[in-house]
Amino acid sequence: MRYGVLGPLVVWGHDGDELPVPEAKVRALLANLLLHNGGPVPVDRLLEDLWDGCPPGRPVNALQAKVSRLRQVLGRDEVLHQPAGYRLRLAADQLDSTRFQELLCRAHTTAEPRARAELLAGALELWRGAPYAELADAPFARAEIARLAELRLTALEDLALARLDLGEQPEGLAELVARYPLRERPRLALMRALYRAGRQTEALDCFQDLRRRLDEELGVAPGPEIMALHQAILRQEPALAAPRQGRTNLPAPVTTLVGRRQAIAELRELLAEGSGHRAVSLVGPGGVGKTRLAMVAAHGLIEHCPDGVWLVELAGLSPGATTEDVAERIIATLGLCETTTAEPAPAGNARWLGQALAGRKPLLLLDNCEHLVEPVAALVTDLLAAAAGVRVLVTSHEPLDIPGELVRPVPPLAVPDAVELFGQLAAAAGCPLDPAAEPAVATICRRLDGIPLALELLAPRLRVLSPDQLAERLDDRFALPVGNGRGRPARQQTLRAMIDWSWELLTEPERTVLSELAVHPDGCVLPAAVRMCAGTGIPVLEVLSRLVDRSLVVRDGERFRLLESVAAYCLDRLAECGELKEARTRFTRCYLDLAKQAEPRLRGPEQRHCLDILDAETVNLRRALEIAGPLALPLANSLAWYWFLRGRVSEARRSLRAALAAPGGTAAERAVATAWLSGFESQVAPAGFPCGIEDPALVARLRWFLGNRDPELTGDDPWASAAVLLDHDPEAAEARFRELGDGWGLLRAHRALAEGDPARAKAALAIAEDLGLWTEAVDVLCLLGDLAPTAEEAQRHYRRALRVSVDRAYPRGQAMAESRLSP
Repeated sequence: MRYGVLGPLVVWGHDGDELPVPEAKVRALLANLLLHNGGPVPVDRLLEDLWDGCPPGRPVNALQAKVSRLRQVLGRDEVLHQPAGYRLRLAADQLDSTRFQELLCRAHTTAEPRARAELLAGALELWRGAPYAELADAPFARAEIARLAELRLTALEDLALARLDLGEQPEGLAELVARYPLRERPRLALMRALYRAGRQTEALDCFQDLRRRLDEELGVAPGPEIMALHQAILRQEPALAAPRQGRTNLPAPVTTLVGRRQAIAELRELLAEGSGHRAVSLVGPGGVGKTRLAMVAAHGLIEHCPDGVWLVELAGLSPGATTEDVAERIIATLGLCETTTAEPAPAGNARWLGQALAGRKPLLLLDNCEHLVEPVAALVTDLLAAAAGVRVLVTSHEPLDIPGELVRPVPPLAVPDAVELFGQLAAAAGCPLDPAAEPAVATICRRLDGIPLALELLAPRLRVLSPDQLAERLDDRFALPVGNGRGRPARQQTLRAMIDWSWELLTEPERTVLSELAVHPDGCVLPAAVRMCAGTGIPVLEVLSRLVDRSLVVRDGERFRLLESVAAYCLDRLAECGELKEARTRFTRCYLDLAKQAEPRLRGPEQRHCLDILDAETVNLRRALEIAGPLALPLANSLAWYWFLRGRVSEARRSLRAALAAPGGTAAERAVATAWLSGFESQVAPAGFPCGIEDPALVARLRWFLGNRDPELTGDDPWASAAVLLDHDPEAAEARFRELGDGWGLLRAHRALAEGDPARAKAALAIAEDLGLWTEAVDVLCLLGDLAPTAEEAQRHYRRALRVSVDRAYPRGQAMAESRLSP
């Protein structure tokens, strides 16, 4: 027998079934006995509590009748009568409130953060609602209700702080602060979470709001702990940063995942090391929540994956992508092209990836694979065979159907879970639901098949329609048409109808901005959105804010993204009205401008910043190259130096070949592209070079590039072979760069001539420092140490190289300097 008071009063029998306890007075009697946790309750006390001081005639007999009814439910031996009164036969583990308090005590005495968080989460899972819910107005229960409610609130605060200590982002903090605006501990947690998310201003605003409320409502000041946190945020103390949990690019969760607790636990167990399952696929219709489930489960595995948990987003790849393209995306995500010395062969990325991951133990989350089932299946098969420590989690509309794959369907939410989710979304949209609306909400959730994405799209419409009106509108919108085509199940047609209805509620500027964003396969930053809408007179930031509020656009850090189905819908709209080609041209010009602006800055102090920008826009830049047409040559030429710096030789070769094969382009653009391609392929200069190229600085750099034998291309020593320029005359190259005033070229020429020449090395160091190219500066400092006449001077150069490398987070330079320093 078990009893539940953390919510409506309930009794579970030995078989787990709920036992009905009839009549309010009998339920009140049971609650009173449970309040005393198995201790005796005097008869006079029970009479007073059950009849509020107005007992009936023959009160003892009336009480005995209620006790008899209770014994019929529980069993005669469960309710005992003693001289001191009645009591319930109750073991410590039979009452949920007792188990709750026991878990709290264990959590408070546990030093290990992860175990403490798990104990607190387990304690809070016991709650089903307000304690003794039906007896909220009973005087005898008020004190215990208040005590348990306070314990639950404290547990919520403790769990939030424990998860912050683990480096996680707690969920529901903003709602907790809104419900209890004068409590300081939820504010502490929220301020820390906001600060870690890069939202320092909001963290400080949260503190100021507390200070104002305390002053106006209580006439007191904030406590010393939250005052100290406020000062720490102002000083940006390093201790506020999240502890390092392992290497990952998973985004932090920002909302609660509803109805998937068992699936999360099962998924983590399946993917745990030693479970025997190395490939798990989550399959289900679009919008059902596969990605979100995978990310939440993967977050809990970061500590147990020595080589990290990595999200590989495949939505940006076209349906015609090959196994080699998928492998290249994984290589780029893991940063392998920057941390290894071997170049992935142009036709062997998949094999090279398997070799690079041999001996490592990462978890790869391959997301949105439904349009790439065959190449992903082939790659995963080869990867699992080549690297025994790799585990793979896949989300797709359909299984990969490969040996060793474990398929786990992700079903739509059950109606109760969907109703809960819809209620949360409605509250977040500023439209909390009235209990009377529950039948209409249940109808909405059933008609939407419990698809979370559909619920998310519809909930904001409650700002203009009541739940009943919303349910009535669904009658006209949900006649499911027959869907055709791979990856387009019938459920997607329902979602399209939902998006169509949302589209009709948008203003024309909102439709324009949404459509312009849809052309970006990987989302875009605000400046790109502004450029796409240039000349329209639309206040882009204001419109974007409205679209984010309507859940049609998702803000991901500095990027604005569209849900996949929303983007597909908008592209269809553009195609229907004949505007898709113009939108893609604007998109290509947008990223051509970005590449042109970044290209010269890659040879100066802004190099690192520009590399980060171009890295973030990799998917959009590749898409722009695919659809560039006559703009392909200038775009590829502008990206060539970026590809070289990032070691993306295969991408450079492929893109330059495609650009040269495309129609259009000037003779000069073709000559530049041909020269770049020859350099990437380690070929001799093209015939007639530099014929047709008018820019002398560009000619000089291309001559250097064509003469350079970089280790990424040949495996030779980079600086010794760099002296072999196109004309085999480094001095002539130096004079040419000096005449052009090209500091970067001078640095390269000096460095090529610096072997055995300390004066040349010092000149190269001065130029590198002047240009802010600290990676080259570290290299030259190590060379100066190698050339130093004394050990003391050499160590001085090495120590300086080490300081610069550490300050700039340059691991390769740090390794070079440390290998030379004396112990």
